[in-house]
Amino acid sequence: MQLHLNTYGLYLHVKDAMFDIRKKQENGIWSSTSVAAHKVKSIWLNKGTALSADAVALALQHNVDIVFLENNGTPLGRVWHSKLGSTTLIRKRQLEASLDGRALEWVKKWLCAKLDNQADFVRDLKKHRPQHADFLADKVMRIEQLRSQIANATAPQVDQIAQSLQGWEGTSGRLYFETIAYVIPKAWQFSGRSSRPAKDPFNAFLNYAYGVLYARVERSLMLAGLDPFVGFLHRDDYNFKSLVYDFIEPYRFWADKVVFTLFSGKKVNQTHTDDVTGGVSLNSEGKKLLMEHYNTYLEEDVIRYNGRNRTRATILQLDAHQFAQSLISDGTGQ
Repeated sequence: MQLHLNTYGLYLHVKDAMFDIRKKQENGIWSSTSVAAHKVKSIWLNKGTALSADAVALALQHNVDIVFLENNGTPLGRVWHSKLGSTTLIRKRQLEASLDGRALEWVKKWLCAKLDNQADFVRDLKKHRPQHADFLADKVMRIEQLRSQIANATAPQVDQIAQSLQGWEGTSGRLYFETIAYVIPKAWQFSGRSSRPAKDPFNAFLNYAYGVLYARVERSLMLAGLDPFVGFLHRDDYNFKSLVYDFIEPYRFWADKVVFTLFSGKKVNQTHTDDVTGGVSLNSEGKKLLMEHYNTYLEEDVIRYNGRNRTRATILQLDAHQFAQSLISDGTGQ
């Protein structure tokens, strides 16, 4: 399970060798909830919450990573245990692959999977919204055309066509979010993607969901022995985890699906967000609503994957290990 502390004033400490979450009630009395350490996979803390050194030590003893989040869900930092299982060989092969043709093949694979998810989602919308059939069919066709351009792109190195790849991906994203904005309830319709801050509630929810997913992807890459800073497509700026932004692309749909379901299912209301300078921010009630559904979707719901029933969290970790092993197996990266 995930411990997600997003309410101001929550305090995580240790009691009887268990994690104990304390909260001060309005009457001044403290309430607490205890959780066995072996049941916890990770701890997520928003600003305004606190934890003790004993809680950090207990987390390290049980290989539980601690993630500190910005208010919009972006990972601010984390405390890692010391048993990541990294090997120097994996990171050497990763760096070599980033400089040759393998990088382009992996980037194309990740981006094509992302666009496949987008097209499938719009296609599914079309089944249940015959009144929008022509509009949705046009979006599917255009996304598939962009997917074909990515799949057929060639170059000795990915950086030679990175701008084109990002342009096709960006155009597809614009079409995709235009579609989502068009079909959700009118009260929540929005004008494109926005962040830092979000301009509307939908983007506030989506930004937070992406932020949590970034942290999950980073964890999966690290546990697979990969370097999150050595990417293939995204820029190699100082302190920029470019591989996280590369590898996340096929899985962004998970965040999209959960947020869309909340809005289309009319589970979101005005009490879940607060107005901030220049936009909208998710508040503690909104974060609670999102994470209850998001954690269930990732950690409990199962889907068929390679002939077996798996949770999405397990699939993410398996894919990271598969990517790492492919880099060292035969040198081809395939």
